[in-house]
Amino acid sequence: SIPKLVFPGGALIGCTAGFINVPKIKGTHTAMKSGILAAEAAYDAIITNKSASGPITLTAYEKSIEDSWVYEELYKIRNIRPSFNNPLGLWGCLLYSGLDMMFLKGRAPWTFKHHLDYASLKSAKECKLIEYPKPDGVITFDLLESVSRSGTYHAEDQPVHLRVRDKTIPVERNLKIFGGPESRFCPAGVYEFVDDETNPSEKRLQINSQNCVHCKTCDIKDVSQNIDWVTPEGGD
Repeated sequence: SIPKLVFPGGALIGCTAGFINVPKIKGTHTAMKSGILAAEAAYDAIITNKSASGPITLTAYEKSIEDSWVYEELYKIRNIRPSFNNPLGLWGCLLYSGLDMMFLKGRAPWTFKHHLDYASLKSAKECKLIEYPKPDGVITFDLLESVSRSGTYHAEDQPVHLRVRDKTIPVERNLKIFGGPESRFCPAGVYEFVDDETNPSEKRLQINSQNCVHCKTCDIKDVSQNIDWVTPEGGD
């Protein structure tokens, strides 16, 4: 699960890099240690590359993580989270996790693989429609009110940060086969299917990018992998 940790001018530390001990539900200690190692690598790199004109890559940080107790601890529990993806479900996960934690202690000669999130979606005809109660405005609130409370704001003329590769796929595949999951997996109501003004009998995908809270769910969960979330302009 650990990604590439460094890039020119920056590094991933703590929860950003997924340094969490899943069975213990703890990550503060690994976050602090990785922060220390990143700071040490940054200091050494700056001192060593005083004459450098461009961004520095902290290659020493990635190596120091691999040599630290952080990597050793996370390697031992590497199979716990992916063990959820088994035919026996929760019971299978509990059985394997107990075996791994108590007896194998991470020494198993195998490493399980994670499933791709978008690949887990089922077609609409395989699922039962869920009727959610309407927000009462006291304890529960609708999406748009929650988004307004988040203080999200984007300049109207800023470069587009939500990019759709093929504009026909959302309607022709996602809507017709999967019931338009874009309109449900986004927690901010960015994606919605509305009537197509040019073709009244059809729908079209409307993107309300002003609402985006940058959770990146669309990039991860889009069943056709047709949406690219890119870093928005400035600090927006």
